[in-house]
Amino acid sequence: MAKKKAFALRINEDMLKAIEKWAADEFRSTNGQLEWMLNQSLKDAKRLPKNKDAGDKN
Repeated sequence: MAKKKAFALRINEDMLKAIEKWAADEFRSTNGQLEWMLNQSLKDAKRLPKNKDAGDKN
């Protein structure tokens, strides 16, 4: 599994509320939802590292 690094994130309050609701609808934590969203965006843009571990459920 890839090493995780903590960092501060500034985000619009309304956007965060929408993400929190989406996370609850998907039975994920807000952090888990943000990781999933970022992973999906990287996949869509074909920018995932070749040796990625994040997001895989093997």
